[in-house]
Amino acid sequence: MADAIALPQARPAQPALQLLRVVPGVLLLAAVGYAGKLLERNVGTYAKAHHWTFPNIEYVLWAILIGLAISNTVGVPQIFRSGVATYEFWLKAGIVLLGSRFLLGDVLKLGGVSLALVAIEIAVAIAFMTLLGRAFGLRPKLTSLLAVGSAVCGVSAIIATQGAIEADDEDSSFAIAAILALGALSLFTFPLIGHALHLSDHAYGLWAGLAVDNTAEATAAGALYSDAAGKLAVLAKTTRNAMIGFVVLAYAIYWASRGQAKTVGNKAAFLWQKFPKFVLGFLLISILATYHFFTKEQTTALANLSRWAFLLTFAGVGLRTNFREMRKQGLRPFAVGAIGEVVIAVFTLALVAGAGKLFGF
Repeated sequence: MADAIALPQARPAQPALQLLRVVPGVLLLAAVGYAGKLLERNVGTYAKAHHWTFPNIEYVLWAILIGLAISNTVGVPQIFRSGVATYEFWLKAGIVLLGSRFLLGDVLKLGGVSLALVAIEIAVAIAFMTLLGRAFGLRPKLTSLLAVGSAVCGVSAIIATQGAIEADDEDSSFAIAAILALGALSLFTFPLIGHALHLSDHAYGLWAGLAVDNTAEATAAGALYSDAAGKLAVLAKTTRNAMIGFVVLAYAIYWASRGQAKTVGNKAAFLWQKFPKFVLGFLLISILATYHFFTKEQTTALANLSRWAFLLTFAGVGLRTNFREMRKQGLRPFAVGAIGEVVIAVFTLALVAGAGKLFGF
């Protein structure tokens, strides 16, 4: 028998090399975020010293605006993109660390209210977006992606659902562009509406967590209103995120029954695969904080680390939003998303107002 010919094997990229690739983008996130912090600190002081009338702009908005300016003018060079994409990691890390500021009793109490509101929001959003997509003549799987993105957790839900229902990349691209554009707009509209309606921190935080799709934008929209509103927005949004596995599973079963997706075998394994693991980290840190595992100084340090993680996240929100690229995706998905988001925002605002009367917030 002839000797086997040994073929050269491709070596996987070394972890150190992968780490080096993200360093430039992470440094850019840090620079943009810190620039936002400096602007918050110095612009207000300068305006006050010169007797100017200038609004007090939080570092959250400064970081997003700087990122938007870079992304929509010179653009983000290729060398930075891998690192900028880590903003989702910093978001999840920030949420986990934020658990140190929630006692378990608060999580259970607010989580129970949020869970009920989330269940209603998801059911109504999916039903309305499905009807709206059909009315506009969108492709069925594109309609499904828009419905899941609007109802659960934005881009993450769209990506998870795309694979489960075997949707085209084009449909996913359309849905993501619409959700990203609307998420960027929510950063500017939600705080203005909240202040115009004189919403309490509690009511506004719940509303932002229920109505804003992407976790990063929901966190930022809450933080722009107040620190307390930001915490509640994270809690409500995290409750929504926890539902992603069940919603994606339902869509996978539906499309499999129509012969247009693979049949789901082990449903428990499917749910675990889709479940956002950072939710468990948030609950673990909250439990440890409840039972005084951390000292007062350690709790303060964890809270500060959470703020720094969010600073990188907010910079990433601006840097990854390019309006010119979004315009290329067409108007119909955006129109469906825009109409749906307005209706969902109004509906969830009414939900929060009703819950406020029942639970006294």
